[in-house]
Amino acid sequence: MMKGFQTQELNRVIEIDRKICKGCDSCKAFCPADAIAGKYGAAHTVTTEKCISCGQCLVNCPFGAPKDMVDVVDKVIEKLNNKQLTVVGTIAPAVRVAIGEEFGMEPGSLVTEKLYGALNQAGFKILDTNFTADQTIMEEGMELIAKIRHYALGEPAEQPLGPLPQFTSCCPAWIRYVELYYPEFIPNLSSAKSPMMMAGALAKTYGAKEVWRVKPENIFVVGIMPCTAKKFEASRPEFDSAAHYWRKQGENGHYPDVDVVLTTRDLARLFKKRNIDFANAPEFTDKDNPLAQYSGAGTIFGNTGGVMEAALRTAYFVITGRELDVLEFKPVRGLAGVKEASVTMQDAKTSKEVTLNVAVAHGIKENVRPLLEEVKANKLPYHFIEIMNCPGGCVNGGGQPVNPMGTSWLGKAKAMLPWA
Repeated sequence: MMKGFQTQELNRVIEIDRKICKGCDSCKAFCPADAIAGKYGAAHTVTTEKCISCGQCLVNCPFGAPKDMVDVVDKVIEKLNNKQLTVVGTIAPAVRVAIGEEFGMEPGSLVTEKLYGALNQAGFKILDTNFTADQTIMEEGMELIAKIRHYALGEPAEQPLGPLPQFTSCCPAWIRYVELYYPEFIPNLSSAKSPMMMAGALAKTYGAKEVWRVKPENIFVVGIMPCTAKKFEASRPEFDSAAHYWRKQGENGHYPDVDVVLTTRDLARLFKKRNIDFANAPEFTDKDNPLAQYSGAGTIFGNTGGVMEAALRTAYFVITGRELDVLEFKPVRGLAGVKEASVTMQDAKTSKEVTLNVAVAHGIKENVRPLLEEVKANKLPYHFIEIMNCPGGCVNGGGQPVNPMGTSWLGKAKAMLPWA
């Protein structure tokens, strides 16, 4: 679980260019953390002590005043040119339905193989974040199952467990929001890392030894994300699991699991700087790479409700011993701000029945804050709650292409999940 943070990294993720800002208050309307200071009509500033780095001000400002201050495109190009390094790109599912928009394609175009091909041309090795989203589901799902068996079925706990409801932990802006505004819920967060951070650790352990066969210190991991808050997440000092693992094996080294993060917009600039014609890039599957394989559970992570649905599939199977009759868990699908569902399971070991109450919320400003107040007051009997900071989930992250009409995230959602 995330325990600490680096304030200096957070302070420089998002800033407002006061020469461009018109003081129109649009950023205030979309900021979930009330981190924008300034009177109407006057240039605004980001109050960094409150900011959760989500970038919603950036993608919703009609004048382009908020800026992403962490630009590592040239640094990544330098690493790609270093033949002594293996540069691994780990790609979030929401990127593949957004990157084409930066090259004139219809918003929401699904271009997975073309994206793989362009990354291959640029010199990246591929570790699809969907692969580690599947890992996240196993970890987070088994953690939930242990709590259900203990708290709802009365089984003794094999190890200390956090309280219910369990909150998801894959959205770094949400994690930062909890740390700043609802620290009493920190014990309720899943102990699972986000898929990106699992990918970094995996790349520099198993990937280094078994896939690319290079020294872990010679692997440079680039998170390719729809999210500005991922830049902050990668900087957190507790995420050095790979180096810690190798030190226990007698190897020296101190390095982060994920070295840098490129947003979808950053990646588009990198392709352009390297003269890669994305629209005509040859399709590439990387089908022989085990770290580029994944299930449908990992794919749906990028939309609101996707993490919840994937976890419910796992919990239901492990507790009952059988698959859900209908694999698609429709009650948590769709774009409603808060979704609720209940699923009754019969424990295969004891024949006891348990009803699991779950909720899904996205958009902290409008939907999450009221939900948290209800949970805080013990008014809602949930066991598991999925939270995504951005409206619609990762498809509307602060690192996605900026559409002046402000509607392209819906097309991305429908491209990832046609039922959304």
